[in-house]
Amino acid sequence: MDTNVLVAALKSSRGASFRLLSLVEHGIFTLHVSTPLVSEYEAVLKRGITSLSAEEIDDVIDFLCSRAVLNKIFYLWRPVLKDPDDDFVLELAVKANAAIVTWNVADFKHAARFGIAVMTPRDFIASLEVQP
Repeated sequence: MDTNVLVAALKSSRGASFRLLSLVEHGIFTLHVSTPLVSEYEAVLKRGITSLSAEEIDDVIDFLCSRAVLNKIFYLWRPVLKDPDDDFVLELAVKANAAIVTWNVADFKHAARFGIAVMTPRDFIASLEVQP
């Protein structure tokens, strides 16, 4: 799950991003994280872009980490994507053999070279065949 999805979920309780977080809570799918991704979650969220306090952000990140599979990445493919800051998300998806869920699908167009699906939160939820 790309950082922009988490940001959207924490800004509004309406929409697919927030729904995706509730599916994490209920174990509907396996969330994969890496140390760089969790670090990005924290850095971005603590810029004050949501109404949450630093403690609440820590709680959200702790919750996600408690439900996620931590993947250690031992290789780097850089640069592959349009935004080099997204390369570690691709590396995680390859390691975990998982889809990338993001609102910036176009930024991950080269993920197909690695057999990685890229979809919006809405499309990902639909692929799980889960009804809101």
